[in-house]
Amino acid sequence: MSKRRAYRQETIDCQQRFFDVLQILLDGDKVPGGMTGFCETYGIDKRHLYEQRKDMGKGYFEVAWLLPLIKYFKVNATWLLLGTGKQFKGSE
Repeated sequence: MSKRRAYRQETIDCQQRFFDVLQILLDGDKVPGGMTGFCETYGIDKRHLYEQRKDMGKGYFEVAWLLPLIKYFKVNATWLLLGTGKQFKGSE
C-alpha cells in the first residue's frame, strides 16, 4: 500500500491530463490490448494505475507513465506537462 503524497497542484493537473488523454486513446481503440495491454507493454503496475486514478494523492504516480504517450501515441509533451498547446502533435 502506497502512502499518500502531498503532490503540488501542478503534478495533480499533469496526472489528470495523463488520465484524460489515456482515456481518449482507449475510447478510440488506439491502445492495443486496452488498459491491460498499455500497462503490460510499458511496465506499469495496473493496480497502481487504477488506484492513482481513483485517488490522485496516492504515491504511485511516476513520470515514466507519461513517456509512452509522448513517444508512441504522439501526445504533445508541452500539453501533457504544462497544459498549453495542442493535445496531440500534428493536430490541427
